[in-house]
Amino acid sequence: MMASARCTFALLCIVLGACGTSASAQGAPKPRVVVTTDPELDDSNSLIRFLLYSTDFRIEGLVYASSQFHWKGDGTGKKLSVPGREYTRFGLSLCPCESWRWAPGERFIDDAVDAYERVYANLRIHHPDYPSPKELRSKIRWGNVEFDGDISKDTPGSDLIRDLLLNGDEEPIYLLAWGGASTIARAFKSIQERYETSAEWPAVRARVSRKAILSLSGDQDDTYATYIRPNWPEVRTLIAGPGAVGVGYGAFVRASPENAPYFGVEWTRANVSSRGPLGAHYRVWGDGKQMVAGDRFDYFGLADQTADELRAKGYVVWLAPRPKGEFLGEGDTFTFFNLIGNGLSAFSAETSGGWGGRRVVNPASPESSPPPNFTPAAQNDFAARLLWSVTPAFAGANHEPAVAIRGSTRVVARPGETVSLEAVVSDPDRDTVAVRWWRWKDVDTYPGDVTLSNQAAPAMQFRVPGDATPGQVIQLVVEATDGGQPSLTRYQRVVVSVK
Repeated sequence: MMASARCTFALLCIVLGACGTSASAQGAPKPRVVVTTDPELDDSNSLIRFLLYSTDFRIEGLVYASSQFHWKGDGTGKKLSVPGREYTRFGLSLCPCESWRWAPGERFIDDAVDAYERVYANLRIHHPDYPSPKELRSKIRWGNVEFDGDISKDTPGSDLIRDLLLNGDEEPIYLLAWGGASTIARAFKSIQERYETSAEWPAVRARVSRKAILSLSGDQDDTYATYIRPNWPEVRTLIAGPGAVGVGYGAFVRASPENAPYFGVEWTRANVSSRGPLGAHYRVWGDGKQMVAGDRFDYFGLADQTADELRAKGYVVWLAPRPKGEFLGEGDTFTFFNLIGNGLSAFSAETSGGWGGRRVVNPASPESSPPPNFTPAAQNDFAARLLWSVTPAFAGANHEPAVAIRGSTRVVARPGETVSLEAVVSDPDRDTVAVRWWRWKDVDTYPGDVTLSNQAAPAMQFRVPGDATPGQVIQLVVEATDGGQPSLTRYQRVVVSVK
């Protein structure tokens, strides 16, 4: 059972020196992000969520990209076919083609920003950091979209990424590939071609490798395997993995009984598809839409039809049809979940984790410390932001609580020493805030058990076990959940290093 703790929002402003719980309020700069994305319906859905969290990022680019599943062609009549792609699977032989699953006049990124513009005034009431539609449009570029995996020439999108990697700003650039990575690969290749024969090349390569952080939704055009990894092996990737909030295709089917309601018809209709322009733009099962007219792989907009009925109409049914209105999928959202400023700081340390999953470093049995279930918090947060988009008064919607640690989130302690920690919580809507402390056992390095006192109170103590050894770390999280509707959760992580 969790006890409740209440304090005023003003108190937290004094403690933090700033009001709010965005990444900037936590004291860390917001991550700089470039999104490259192809026109798959789940990319479009991920883009809606991404724009709703644009408060938490410095968006440097929104780039049209290709993949093995979507490419535009070059308009000259040239045809392409790559063995093993979807047009050769399922007994099909549909290419060589001039383009593949690409709509004439495709503008899905612009369409999403258009929907965002219609609700921008409301969003700004609820969070001042939402970027203007004009600013977002200034970041849109066209990348390497002509063919699957083509990195033969520079494009406005690859030029943007190249210049960001080469400029004087030393902060990392998170490069998200929701489709293929060809635009990102071309940016790296352009840098290599410019410098590899010069004396500057070792320094440039090292600097770019430090600065670029990849977050790829698979290797959808093989350019990571064939170019980036062999030529830029020191480029890092954003942490993701076990424990990620599962919002991809088939989310309802794969969800646990506890999480399934957050993807069901009732929840999706009430919290997503009915929520104004952004909700209407969001794809759900049986919505009557299709990304590309006549696409044999996109039957998701057809309602109340069996798989056999869809096949009889010529569709390639690779995912069993679901009830009309059910959550359909965001297959690329995991690439930025760990960049969201929810207090977990999941992108700031090698052993951290968050809504996008974690890197397990402590394989000790998790039975006494089960991994956290972030799905309710993530889905409620998404629902709240969609509600912001249709609510023109601050008092008409719920807002996330704020939580901070009194003192430092980095603690050094000896074996046997008692560590005292105190969380300071508040809520801008003056809702009651429930506090819970827990140990994130599989992302720290002490293999034994740790007993926490007063886990449901702001102030908590624990004793560093006597068998802990210097260099081991114990990671603790304080979780604050408000009593609003929907209830919202924020976190702070404390890393205790054994001396």
